[in-house]
Parts: sequence; C-alpha cells; structure tokens
Amino acid sequence: MTNNSKFTDELRQHAAPIWEADLKHPFVRGIADGSLPTEKFKFYLIQDYLFLLDYSRVFAYGVIKAHDEATMALFSQLLNETLNTEMDLHRGYCKKFGISADEMEAAEMSPTTHAYTRHILHVAQIGTLADVIAGVLPCQWGYAEIGTTLAEQGGSPEPLYQEWIDMYASPEFLALGEWLRNLLNEITSDSSSFEKERIQRYFLLSSRYEYLFWEMAWTEQPWQI
Repeated sequence: MTNNSKFTDELRQHAAPIWEADLKHPFVRGIADGSLPTEKFKFYLIQDYLFLLDYSRVFAYGVIKAHDEATMALFSQLLNETLNTEMDLHRGYCKKFGISADEMEAAEMSPTTHAYTRHILHVAQIGTLADVIAGVLPCQWGYAEIGTTLAEQGGSPEPLYQEWIDMYASPEFLALGEWLRNLLNEITSDSSSFEKERIQRYFLLSSRYEYLFWEMAWTEQPWQI
C-alpha cells in the first residue's frame, strides 16, 4: 500500500468478494425485486435500530480521538445526525411496518448484531482515529454502494423498499461515506505498513459482519440456547 491516495480503494479491492456477495444475497435481491417477506424486513429494521445505537457511540469515540477541532466537529455532526435525524427517520419508517418505538426498545440483539456492535466498539475503544473509521466505513460506504447499485438497476416495485433504496442512494448519504474515505486517506498518509495492515484487518472484519447482518436478517437469527 504505497500510494496512499488509493488506500481506501485498496481496502475496497481486498473486500471485493465480500461486497459482491452482499449484492447477491437473497435479502438484498428481495429488496430489489420486491419479493422479500415483510416479516424478514421487520426483523432487520429492529436489529438495525439496535445496531444504530452502538454505531452512534462509535462516532462519539471519533470525537474523542480526533486530531483537531474541525474533525471533532464533523464527528460530532455525524453523531448528531445518526442519533437524532437518522434515528427519527428510522422510527418513522418502522411505523409504516407497524413497529412501535416500545417494540424496538424492548427487543434483544441477535447473536450477529451483538457480535458486530462489540467489534466496532472494541476497535473504537482500543484503536486510533483511523481504526475507528475502518470499523464503521464498510457500513457507511457499503450501504451507499448497495443503494446506488439497486437504484441504477431500476429500484424496487415495492414502494416501501424503494424508499429504503432512495435513502441510501441519496447524495447526502453518499457524501458522508466520501468524507470518511477522504479523512482515512489523509490521516494514514504517514502510517507504517504495520498500521495499514491492522486497519485493513478491521475493515475486512466489519465487511464480513455486514454480510452476516444480511444473513442474520434473512434467517431471522435466534439465540440457539
């Protein structure tokens, strides 16, 4: 990884088989063609709500580990938009499926949601700012890529699934992923190969958990015991 301007592109290239599997997953394809059973999508929405709570906490670590005031402010903005704006939109969207706020708050994390959130929180606690970004970037960037790809393929015949696609294909959402990529490239410009290999491991782990999150929603994954 010698050309740092392409560092995030190289991360994406290493994760390519995982991200391609995301686009082919029956849950994602079911959103695209409108065939996804509503109960599976409702299970996903509840787990996504629980995930977003800890995802917000990771952005708080970004504020703590930022190197300058401008970066602190941007992570603070990400935290605010995720915890308030996005969560409000999420609650409103869930109401369209008959999911109440009480039902979401009372829900238990599935095994995959629990493991994924423990991973990103652990990375944020012990790592650098670059590690924080590597932990969340596959979610931010990956959803933007899925939303954009499904939109380019014609969207979904199911209006509520199309609304989901529109949200993640929006210029505003795409801009957040681009900002995180640019920041990661910038702050790793002088990083050692050892540091970049660690960042790559975290990025790949989060990418794998993204795939497992789709699988968890598809199977409505329970605790086995």
